[in-house]
Order: sequence, then structure tokens, then C-alpha cells
Amino acid sequence: MNYGRLEVKIKRVCQRKRARDHLKAHLTPARKRGGAVCSPLCNFNRRINSIMAESRAVEYCSDSEDLFGDYDSILEDSSVLAKLDDAEQNERLRGAEQQPEDEDVLSDSILDGLRDEPFEDLPASQLQFQEEVQEKAKRSRLQDGDKTSTPFRGLANGEGPPRRPAAARRSVADQLKRTMLGNAAAPSAVSRTAMLKEAVVSEEINVAMQAMETVSADMPDLGPFFGLPSKVKELMFKLRGIQSLYDWQQTCLNLDCVQQRKNLIYSLPTSGGKTLVAEILILRELLCRRKDCLFILPYISLVQEKVRGLASFGLELDFMVEEYAGSKGRFPPVKRRNKTSLYIATIEKGHSLVNSLIETSRLDNLGLVVVDELHMLGDGSRGAIIEMTLAKVQYVSKITQIIGMSATLGNIKDLQTFLRAENYTNNFRPVQLKEFVKLHDTIYEVDPKEENCFRFSRLLNFKYSSTMQKIDPDHIIALVTEVIPAHSCLLFCPTKKNCENVAAMICKYLKEDFLRHREEEKGVLLRELRDSGNGSLCPVLKVTVPYGVAYHHSGLTSEERKLVEEAYSSGVLCLLTCTSTLAAGINLPARRVILRSPYVATDFLKRSQYKQMVGRAGRAGIDSVGESILILQEKDRNMVTRAKTLVCAPMESCYSNLMHDDGKGLLSLVLSLIGLNITSSVEQLQDFLQGTLLFVQWQQLCVERSLLEAVQQCVDVLKEKELITVDSQSLRVTKLGKATYKASVDLTYAEVLYKDLSKGLESLLLNSYLHLVYLVTPYDLIDQCKPNWMIFFRQFTLLSVAEQKMSAAVGVPESFVARKAAGQTVKKGVNVAAVRRMYLALVLFSLLKETDVWSVSERFQVSRGFVQTLLGSSSAFCSCVLHFTEELEEFWPFRALLAELTRRLSYCVKAELIPLMEVAGVLESRAKQLYAAGYKTLTHLANADPAALCTAIQNLYTQADHLSLFQMLVSEKAAALQEEVDELLAPPSDLPQL
Repeated sequence: MNYGRLEVKIKRVCQRKRARDHLKAHLTPARKRGGAVCSPLCNFNRRINSIMAESRAVEYCSDSEDLFGDYDSILEDSSVLAKLDDAEQNERLRGAEQQPEDEDVLSDSILDGLRDEPFEDLPASQLQFQEEVQEKAKRSRLQDGDKTSTPFRGLANGEGPPRRPAAARRSVADQLKRTMLGNAAAPSAVSRTAMLKEAVVSEEINVAMQAMETVSADMPDLGPFFGLPSKVKELMFKLRGIQSLYDWQQTCLNLDCVQQRKNLIYSLPTSGGKTLVAEILILRELLCRRKDCLFILPYISLVQEKVRGLASFGLELDFMVEEYAGSKGRFPPVKRRNKTSLYIATIEKGHSLVNSLIETSRLDNLGLVVVDELHMLGDGSRGAIIEMTLAKVQYVSKITQIIGMSATLGNIKDLQTFLRAENYTNNFRPVQLKEFVKLHDTIYEVDPKEENCFRFSRLLNFKYSSTMQKIDPDHIIALVTEVIPAHSCLLFCPTKKNCENVAAMICKYLKEDFLRHREEEKGVLLRELRDSGNGSLCPVLKVTVPYGVAYHHSGLTSEERKLVEEAYSSGVLCLLTCTSTLAAGINLPARRVILRSPYVATDFLKRSQYKQMVGRAGRAGIDSVGESILILQEKDRNMVTRAKTLVCAPMESCYSNLMHDDGKGLLSLVLSLIGLNITSSVEQLQDFLQGTLLFVQWQQLCVERSLLEAVQQCVDVLKEKELITVDSQSLRVTKLGKATYKASVDLTYAEVLYKDLSKGLESLLLNSYLHLVYLVTPYDLIDQCKPNWMIFFRQFTLLSVAEQKMSAAVGVPESFVARKAAGQTVKKGVNVAAVRRMYLALVLFSLLKETDVWSVSERFQVSRGFVQTLLGSSSAFCSCVLHFTEELEEFWPFRALLAELTRRLSYCVKAELIPLMEVAGVLESRAKQLYAAGYKTLTHLANADPAALCTAIQNLYTQADHLSLFQMLVSEKAAALQEEVDELLAPPSDLPQL
């Protein structure tokens, strides 16, 4: 349904008078505006109709504002004042001989001449005021004879105006102004001006509110761009280059369920433009309904990319963009009075954010929750967290809308039932995708209509020597060189090591022409890679980058990954050999996508993974077609049959994971529901769980027991762990239980963490970070650690005596490490988990001292990517442990210590660089460049001249995004401080009264 566009602004202004020229059309009499005269009601109705017909702003004035400002409908109406002057001159000419020169008497006939045209065009309130003045004048004439009829303060006492000498003559206009000012200054119970303003303001607000309700009860319409101001459309073009939306996007945004703010799940192929629809809906919520929004994304890299991309919109449209990823984010978030906030969060941080809003009774301020990759509901423990988050939002808030973006699923109706949502599906892709498989040297096109699902396409035309055939039996070089370097290509490999090997193998057989393609820019990239490693450069990248080839997997540092991604996006690199994680992360499309094998490590690909990978083929606006090629090997007899299933079978289904890992997710959900006072009995828990995906799929997942039995079992387990108490059928959370759910600590480790912290207090080592680092080393990484005993012993001997005693206190004595390094068997039992945890703590401890990932990775003989992963996980877990200790009084000494350690682990750089690295996407190498160029604080960066900044910092890609982030962070810090000031100055709501 299309409505007239009505832009509504709620504007608070001060009481200081100002020019109100833009309101003259509303309040000025018709003779001043020009045109025919009509009744006040006619004028007001005509103005409201014009508001509905035109895209023009209606401003609601505050009730304390001076509505008229410098304008007065009588004193500044030039037609009235001119008539007064004319009448005065005529009267004086007629009575010049009759009146003595020393008298200044004004006859009633002067004003009588003005009464032939009543002020019919004044508002009703002003007409009433005029009639009262005229009535008083009549009574005054009856009492005082020929005295002046002009309202005068002394008339109430029957006194006439004083006689004035000729030298002090005043015009009628001057006298009228002077007496009206006197009347205004006269004390009265209620000011006529105040009554007049109140009447007009009330009338305007009532009519405007009725008009707004007619447009939309829930979503005020602020402009022509899907209810948003045209400025949003201009920003889309300026910042994104988007001139128009795809047909499916327009259809989706105009769905009845979207207009009515119902929940929605929409499914499209990868690269179909799903995210833009979500961003427009978010902007409508922020700008039109003035509500906060939560955008949940699966990975930290995606959160940071989205924060960078939306910061410019936040600055231009006056809302905050806040990052909740890793150790970043405040719980509860800052409560802003004058601005709305967009929280961009990972799955785990989004759940913690929702918990904090529920606890502070602020969830209704959250108008919209958007979940990207909604099909991850079926992805283990992370899927369980998504389900918990959405179930809580639906149960606690009835006004928060949920939007889910999902891959095509086989059981989408289950998700619709869970979210009480509509579904919109479209197969649109901006670039056509052609899927192929390769067997031997033959290419077959995927065609579900064919009996065997495949149709012959062509033979490979590339001459292989016998040596090449042995090295490259899968003809990867032939497939790659058909598209590079003119076009881009992604080559997915099953393992990280395979990525590096394949990249090096390809470069051995590429022609020298590849070296000359964008040679200078490749040289710059190599220098930046070396700078990011503090002088160290990966030997594989050193060989492959000159050919425009690189590998991409978790073994790279975040700085290296970012540089490789930017170089690929700009065309400096034309081929990436990568693992499946790239398909799930940042969007890097290619002309051709090649799957080296239908495996991820040793696991056969899922159809959803396959679709995600091949979905990267085809670059919108660049390519007319995208190609994907899956390489099959005949030696695996079952592979071809399984490949048919992979490329032609229906999409997989999505199932609840609350019962995953022995029901760990359900236990966590029950604990948080009791802790947040959402439920306090088994019956209420059962009622809540009926709103989960688990309940929708209960008959498929839990046929052996009832929902009540599952709930009762959870309550018994939590009671046994001393996380809750049961008192006369009432469920209450203990202090330990509250600390566990508020810190988002895995229930498996809650008791162990409590014991470790308690034991740590007995002999806490304060002259070194080692003890604290050990306490915040993540438990879930212990299984991935296999210590090198010689390295372990060598690093152990470098510790101080106090640090070695601390190691022995946690169960890792020097004698044990020495025996293992010597290859001797250890008869005495030792806690293996503590030993592995200490080894990881030593890696972190070395990193904190040196802040150099490369040297630490070489010393411990682990990949630099693993070192960074360990660092990121530790900083996040340290933040969790900090929240854990804040809820338990006995751990008060840890609070200040862990707050500083969290900051150190989050950035792991020299102290002076930390302020610069608070910006999403600014990594250590970039922070060093900025600091060296004189940009040492966020304030420097927020006020930097873009041209000067780009000149000082070489190859500053996406500098507009970075500058917006600098300004956004400064604005956020300033707003937070202002909120604190306002809160301190505001009188408390419970202030005692007389």
C-alpha cells in the first residue's frame, strides 16, 4: 500500500526567541501571505492536506518553545501598521484647526477605520483575544467618554492616559506597541501568550499525529527511499556505488509482512544481495522508529568489515555503530538519550548483549534483530546460542522484530514456526552461475535434467609434458591459466598445507609474462607483508606474490590476511589458493571457482558448504557469467556417485542443537532463564521451551522422553552443580550460577575455573604476568596443544625462580618437564590438562613480552596463525573471567588485574599504539605507520585531513571507511562521557519529597 510521504522530525529547541520565517505560511494572516481569505479552519485544513500531499517536513515543537519567535501577527503585519499610519495622518489633518498643538488626543475614529475588514483570517485563538480587547474598549468608552480606546494598563482603574507635550508625540503604532508590551508585562494568573501558544501547538500536534497514524501506525514514513529520506539513497550511491535495487530487493522490502513489522526469513543464493535489504531495514528502524538494532554475524572478521562499512552511514545519519566482538563491547551497553545505536556482534557477544538488556529491562529499546547465516542454527554449540538468543527475544519482547538471512533449506517451515515468521525465497543471482565437474581431461556441465546429472561440455586444451603430468595430475595449471591474469580465480583446497603446496607448484609453470603484470603494485604488497612481520616474510608468499598468486588460510596472521584480501580485491593478485573458511568469511568473488577436491580435510563436503564455495563465482558488475569446476578422481569409485548427490540433491535440513553434546545448550539456557528471572518454576521453563526450535522438532530429536522430563533433568543437574537452588518449587540462581551465565562461561568449565581462581588467590604471583596468563588460557584449546618437550624445557629454564615455583604450584614442576625432555617415562601421575595449559601460557607470556608473532611462532615451532588465534581466544576468555570475578565478592583482587590484562591481550602491542588499534581493522603495522606519521590519538585521526593522511600513509585502502571509524569512535567516547554527565546532574527518580 502506497501512502503519501510524510517526513516527521521531533525537534527540541531552547526558549530563546528566533526568526520563524518557515512558519509564516501557517500563522501569518492571509492578506500578508497574499491570496484569498478563508476561515481559520479552512486555512488549517488546507495546510494539513498540503503536508500529506508533499514530501515536506512537519516539525513538532516542544511545549516550552516560543512558537512565534520574533514574529507577531499584529505588530509585524505591515498592512495593519500602514492603515494605522494612514488613519492617524487623516485624523490629524481633519482636526488640525480643532485641537490645540500641545495636545495629543487620538479619537476612536482612527481605529474605527480599521474595523471595516475584520481579521477573519486569524486563528480562532487570536480572534477570541481580539474580541475580548474590543469588548473591554467598549466598556472603557462608556466609562471614560472620549478617552483612547487603545488597551492601556491603567484603564482597569478608570484612569486615562497622561497628557504629553508636543515634543513627545508618539505615533499610534508606537503607542500600540508600547501599550501591548505593557499588557504583556502585566501580572496575570495565566499568560494570554502562553494560552495562545498552547492552543496552537496542541492543535498542530493533534492533527499531525492523526496524519502520522494514517500513514503508518508502526513505521513513520520519512521519505521516498523505502520510507527513508532521499539522503540515504544518495549515501548508498556515494559510499557503495549503488544506484538502484534489484527487483527482488524491492519486492522484499515492500512485502506486507515487512510493512507490518512481522518476522521474516528470506533465502537467496550466495552473492544475491541479501545484506543490502537487511541494512535498509536496519536504517528504517534506527531513523524512523528511533529504536536500537542488533546485527549478528558469524565471524569477527565479518563484524569488523561491517563496522567499517556502516560507520560512514552512522556519522552522516547521526546514529552510533558499536562493535561487539572478541573482547570489545560493554554490558549493558551505554544508554543513550539522544542517539540510537546499531550493535554489530558475533553470535556469542550478541547473546551476552541480549542477556544484559533483559537484566536491565531495556530489551524493548531493541527494535530489530538481524541474523546473518540463520542456517547456522544447525551448527553445533554456536547454533544453540543463536536459538537461545532468538527464543529469549521473542519471549520477553513482543515488539522486537526478527529478520533472518538464510541459505536455502529443506525444512525452512520449521524455522518459520519457531520464529513465527514469513518466508521469502528467490533464486536470483546477479551473475549467471554455470557448474561443472572435471574427470580426467573432460569437463561436464551439471544439469539436473539429465539422467546422470552431467552433460559433456568440452575437453581441456593444454599440452602437458610427462613431468608436468606427474606433478599436476588434476590439470590445475590448465584450469587456472584459462582465466588468469585477466580474470580472478579461487582454488579451494582440502587442507592448509595443500594450499601452500599448490600455490608454489602453479608458479613453477607460469610464464614470465605473469611477472610483468602489475609488477610495481606487487612490489608494494611484498614490502607491506614484510613490514607486517617486522621484517619477516613468508618464504612461500615471497615466491608466489610476484606471479599474482597467494594462499589464504588461518595460518596467516590477521595483518597478512587483510593485505592479501585487499590485493586480491584490487586485482593485484589474480589467484588465491584457500580453505573453505574463505567462503564463509569476507566476500571475495571470482570469475572461476575451482574445488581441488570434494573434501574438507578428511570429511566429504556438505551440500551447504559446496553451495557456499561455488557461490563465490561471478562478480556483479564485472563478469557476465561465473564458473565453478569440481575436480573428481576416478580412483575413488564412490566419488562420482557422491558428487551427483553433492551437486544435484535437495538442500540439507537444519535441526536444533540445544541437545548437542549431552544437552549442554539446554542446560545453559535453563540456567540463564532462572538467573534473568524470566522463569522461576519448572512449569514456566516448560512454557518457555515451547517457543524454541527444539520444541518444534521434538518428535524428530527426542522421541525417547518428554519435554517435562528433559526440563526436570536439567534442574537436577544444575542443582547438583550448585548453580541453582530449589525452595518450595521456586527456582533461584546461586552466586556461582549467576557468575557463570553472566560471564558466558561453558558449564563444563565453571567449577574448574572457580577452583583455579580460588587456588590462585592463595599464592598469586604479582611480579609477573605468567600466573594471570595461565588463569585465562582457554580450556577449550588444551586439546589442540601437543607440547614440544625440548622447547618446553628450554623456555621453562628461562623463567625466574618465582615463576618456576608458581608453575609447580599449579601442577607442572621442573622435574616433570626435564624428564619428558630427556625422553624418560614419568611414573608419578601429572595433570595432563595443566601441563598443556602451562605450555600455551608460556606462548602467550612470550608474546606479551615481545609482541612479535613471528619470533614467538618460530621459537615454539607453531604457525603464526595459531599464535594469533591463541591470543584472540585468550583475550575473549580473559574478558569472560573478568565478568565472572565481578559477580563473586571473594575474587575482588582479580578485577583490576584482569581488566588491564584483557586490554593487553586484546592488542598485544606497545602501550602507545593501543588507542589507534581500537579502530576496527587497524592492525599493528598500520598503527605503527600512523603513529610514526604523527597521528598518535583518535582525536588526531578524527580531525585529520584525508589528503594529508593518504599522503602520509602509503596504500591506505578504504581510507574513507577508516576516517569514518576514527570519527565514530571519538563521537562514541564523547557521547558516553556526556551520558555520564547528564546522569550525574539529573535528579534521582526516588528523591524524597516533602
